[in-house]
Amino acid sequence: MNTFISLSSLAMDLDRVSIGLYRKSYKMADRFAEEALLREKEIDKTKVKPYIATLLGNLEKLLRSTDNLRKAEDLLMYSILFQNAAIKIK
Repeated sequence: MNTFISLSSLAMDLDRVSIGLYRKSYKMADRFAEEALLREKEIDKTKVKPYIATLLGNLEKLLRSTDNLRKAEDLLMYSILFQNAAIKIK
């Protein structure tokens, strides 16, 4: 799959997880977290910059974290970084 599309979709999924956590809609957050994990597996880490590959490697651990406020903030940051990386690819 296209790296641009996968990174953009991952960014949107992470944004939705973050919003769900802030709103305490944990069912929604869990669903989009599952989608984000699937998207992360689609991305070829050799086609992205090393810092993005590192963030992708840390993503599963972050999504499994239990500190919801910290997780929401970190996922929002990851979402922005992934979206910016996707724009640079295009």
